[in-house]
Amino acid sequence: MPADQRRQQLFDVARERFAQQGFHATSMDEIAEAAGVTKPVLYQHFPSKRALYVELLEETGRQLLGRLAEATSRAGSLRERVELGFRAYFRFAVGNRSAFLLLLGTSVRTDPEFARIVEEILDAAAETIATLIEIPASAEQRQMLANAIVGMAESVGRKALRDPDTPADGDQLAQWISELAWFGLRGVRPDAAFD
Repeated sequence: MPADQRRQQLFDVARERFAQQGFHATSMDEIAEAAGVTKPVLYQHFPSKRALYVELLEETGRQLLGRLAEATSRAGSLRERVELGFRAYFRFAVGNRSAFLLLLGTSVRTDPEFARIVEEILDAAAETIATLIEIPASAEQRQMLANAIVGMAESVGRKALRDPDTPADGDQLAQWISELAWFGLRGVRPDAAFD
């Protein structure tokens, strides 16, 4: 197998293992065995378990942010932008369950390096969303609203993927949550309205 294909295979296997078991409970031996390679082959591609996990987090973040940017760039209206953004997010969550759980699972929050990477990804998502919010409000207010939208999407995504009684249909989730976000944003008053 060519080196780039082998690396992707190892990446995919590691993502599944880490998503199922978490960082600490997953060993490089398990990843190598599941991929059908020897441990030295795994270490040829990734110098350590931590380096592999960091790379997985960063790549998953790039994929998610890329999908959000691509989806919202083709919207014809502000409302469509909101719905397409949520649709891209929830389709990513449902269609890439292990990647989503890896990125937003509880194990990343307990490690300072992993938590920093995830926070940078979430901050980048919020910064992008803030530029898409077109309401008469200050930049600071739009940024806080964007953070609230990211938190809402993260919470719903986690619930949908962990709870068997919650429908895991990305388009349905996007429709429900985009309605809440759209009509919620329409009711936001600028800071000066509270003076």
